[in-house]
Amino acid sequence: MMAMDFEQVKLGILGGGQLGKMLCLVASNWNLRTYVLDPSSDCSAASVCTEFSHGNFRNYEDVYEFGRNVDILTIEIEHVNLQALFRLQEEGVVIRPEPHALELIQDKAKQKEFYVSKGLPTADFSVFPGKEAIVAAVGSGEIKIPFVQKLSRTGYDGRGVYVVRDEEQLEDLLEGESVVEDLVDVEKEISVIVSRNSAGETKCFPPVEMLFNSNANIVEFLISPCEIDDTMSAQACELAERTIRSFDMCGILAVEMFVSKKGDILINESAPRPHNSGHHTIDAAHTSQYEQCLRSILDLPPGDTEIKTPSVMINILGQPGFEGEVRYEGLRGCMGVEGAKFHIYGKTLTKPYRKMGHVTVLDDDVSGALEKAKFIMNNLRAIA
Repeated sequence: MMAMDFEQVKLGILGGGQLGKMLCLVASNWNLRTYVLDPSSDCSAASVCTEFSHGNFRNYEDVYEFGRNVDILTIEIEHVNLQALFRLQEEGVVIRPEPHALELIQDKAKQKEFYVSKGLPTADFSVFPGKEAIVAAVGSGEIKIPFVQKLSRTGYDGRGVYVVRDEEQLEDLLEGESVVEDLVDVEKEISVIVSRNSAGETKCFPPVEMLFNSNANIVEFLISPCEIDDTMSAQACELAERTIRSFDMCGILAVEMFVSKKGDILINESAPRPHNSGHHTIDAAHTSQYEQCLRSILDLPPGDTEIKTPSVMINILGQPGFEGEVRYEGLRGCMGVEGAKFHIYGKTLTKPYRKMGHVTVLDDDVSGALEKAKFIMNNLRAIA
């Protein structure tokens, strides 16, 4: 990768949220120097990185000036300024994941078209310039209800996605260029996190199942191991490896997939960074997704992805009806749950459905972990 030893590398991270914080914490185990750029001086990663820079990761000048002073630049959010990254790459800064991959993934329309061009299975879709064009397409019979609308750009953490199940919902369609895709008859939603270094070595974590909060479209329960047979698990991992190779990127990629009731595996979308569906690996796997991310961007051999114990992860979400300085109701009592590992992100303000932390519950079997996780979900609340 470069002449200097990896422990001398100055690692820059665009974004200082919880993913950046957890990446910095793992980097500190190796005495790596981490530099974080974020608009908020009290972001989650600010207290744990080597050096914090106040700036906007969407702004060209902020990203360019920040990137000039690091050796490797990575991300914890994909919506960053690409023009600055392309220039920095030309000037010799190592960008992981590479800007060409981010350019595809930032735009869901380009991302879906990319899957088709590479022969990667995904739900049928069309791209429309805006709300009126979608309504007209429904009227002409070009698309049929039910369907899913996804804004091509800026969607994140469940935002920018709208499921249409009846005609009355058409008036509430999202504004902007959108991907409209068939509503898949889903048996399970799963995720596979795969890593790749510059030598082309890839490694997958075993698939996990995701159960979503229907109001916020955010993962509510993450179940590991996923209840699918070995053949389907191998197919999902093979598809994730094909996907990261197709993007020709180094780093880690979370590939979210649908398992249809017919038994087909379809790519939903991908995230080129640590992901909510990999948080359990901190406590339940031999190598966490954050260590694997560092290994891949530093061109180190991939770590062991074997799961040590069954687990269920839950997100601690800001409660509806509360906005302001956060306090955690029920935390002390929930900490008495055997096998529960708590990760509080350090965000000072809560708002409805904001990710404030997560809990991974370890147990000898999934059913036991799920029972404990449900207890915590019913008793731990992030309120103001």
